[in-house]
Amino acid sequence: MRATITASKRLSLITMTLLLAPLGACSDPSGSAGPGTEPDPGAGGSGGQVTSSGGISSGGGIASGGGSAGASAGGGSGGDVVEEPTYPMVEARNPNIWADVPDMAILRVGSTYYMSSTTMHMNPGVPIMRSEDLVNWEVVSYAHQALDANHPRLNMSNGQSAYGQGSWASSIRYHQDTYFVSTFSNTTGKTYVYRTKDIENGPWQTNVIDAHLHDSSLFFDDGKAYFIYGVDDIRIIELNPEATAIKQGGLNQILIPKSSSIAGTQFYVTAEGAQVQKINDWYYVNLISWPAGSGRTQLLYRSRNLTGPYEGRVVLSDNTAQGSLIDTPEGDWYAYLFRDSGAVGRIPYLVPVRWEDDWPVLGVEGRVPETLGFQVEDRGLIGIIRSDEFDDDDLDLVWQWNHNPDPTGWSLTDRPGFLRITNTRVDATLVATRNTLTQRMFGPTCSGSVEIELSGMKDGDYAGIAAFQDKYGFVGVTQSGGQRAIVMVNASSGTPQEIERVDIDQDRVSLRVTGDFRNRTDKAEFHYSLDGVEWTRIGGTLQMEYLLTHFMGYRFALFNFGTLASGGYVDFDSFHVEE
Repeated sequence: MRATITASKRLSLITMTLLLAPLGACSDPSGSAGPGTEPDPGAGGSGGQVTSSGGISSGGGIASGGGSAGASAGGGSGGDVVEEPTYPMVEARNPNIWADVPDMAILRVGSTYYMSSTTMHMNPGVPIMRSEDLVNWEVVSYAHQALDANHPRLNMSNGQSAYGQGSWASSIRYHQDTYFVSTFSNTTGKTYVYRTKDIENGPWQTNVIDAHLHDSSLFFDDGKAYFIYGVDDIRIIELNPEATAIKQGGLNQILIPKSSSIAGTQFYVTAEGAQVQKINDWYYVNLISWPAGSGRTQLLYRSRNLTGPYEGRVVLSDNTAQGSLIDTPEGDWYAYLFRDSGAVGRIPYLVPVRWEDDWPVLGVEGRVPETLGFQVEDRGLIGIIRSDEFDDDDLDLVWQWNHNPDPTGWSLTDRPGFLRITNTRVDATLVATRNTLTQRMFGPTCSGSVEIELSGMKDGDYAGIAAFQDKYGFVGVTQSGGQRAIVMVNASSGTPQEIERVDIDQDRVSLRVTGDFRNRTDKAEFHYSLDGVEWTRIGGTLQMEYLLTHFMGYRFALFNFGTLASGGYVDFDSFHVEE
């Protein structure tokens, strides 16, 4: 039996209905203060890099609805009383989130955690997620709606694209009652600082720094602001106190030269991904490296002074890295890191931490444990991935567009209760077109289905649902000479190839993609239904592969593109996600 994953628009997690089953449970992490300490959110030091909240829940399961997440619960009529759902208790397990949520930056303010992550060329970008327990996360905001609304690569203009680029690793801080999120972009060559008083509702203010500061970590200390950034030679550069620009004549130097050297001499990837914390008067710089012949490795440097000198150690060599330390108010400590996990992407893990002589010791006998030894609520992934009936005027926050969308080519109001995507130009393939709407696929297994009404199609149009990465596959409907057919297309060879075609004579069909990520099986299959009840498999199996050309895990993708003419449209209804 499968768990349907949906979530009502305009309702927060407590108003969602959990229908079934876990995806993967998780542990009780912790934050950035130091054994026995908990920094004040507005204090200097680590710039309000505060610590983490108490109990832990498991990863997994998905729930129901269709709406704009992140709004407060209890909307609708004022007197309505919504009963809070109950969830089964399970043992907390890794992975923390079995979906592509890489390059996590995390903090705690009071008892609430916030995390930012990387979604590359997807928009809106730099997702902000909230948790009360470090396991059950909910997308509540994005730092930007468009990194650059006029950039030709981000707009997929004239055959250009920004696949695998866009915005990369971020940092998140709470300083002087303000939330800061920073990121940088290989596409624009710039670094961005976003700030808001209300991280869940905005508005966000943007400052653009005309410098490419790779994997930069924003850090406030003693009334000053800095970026710590770079590859191998880790650098520090001073900003003005408001963190709006680089300070002329300010500090600008190498902080840790040849930082990779503590992990070896040959590397696939030298040290990067800096995240800086101040814990018990020690400055810690967290880094990731990838020594040749090994897996991803977590490095840690420390110093009594921000500018050094620094001493370093390999703190974890278990193919799990890039992140920082987080503690609970109760004083438990964890590292929050990701692991490369095949086609599903780079997925978060919670790693228990104990302290020896002011050094964090990660894992259990140097390994990331699967089980974490305590019971948690199993709320699943309903805050990150969910179904949608498209019955609100705003898209649910869990959706992201592939590149910047064309606002003239999609609507939730042209036909209320449906998502209409209209072709505004002619494109040859799925990866070349705009206005493709995505959500993460997830493990260990998943299914995404959608109903489509087809009466607005034109000859040469293709519309459907894809397992989306560079080597994509889709099940869709195409029209030629007024005749429609359901097709399965496989692009794993580098060129999209039609594998099977079934002629149809109706205006509504249901399409489905399933994914199997168990033990890196990484296979997707495709189905259609003419009545919404009986399903038929179509085409072959897509062997999914994580490629750096897109640099993200596979996604469910709703699409419509025209190869002969613009103006054709389809109406999507009832997107349902299941385990």
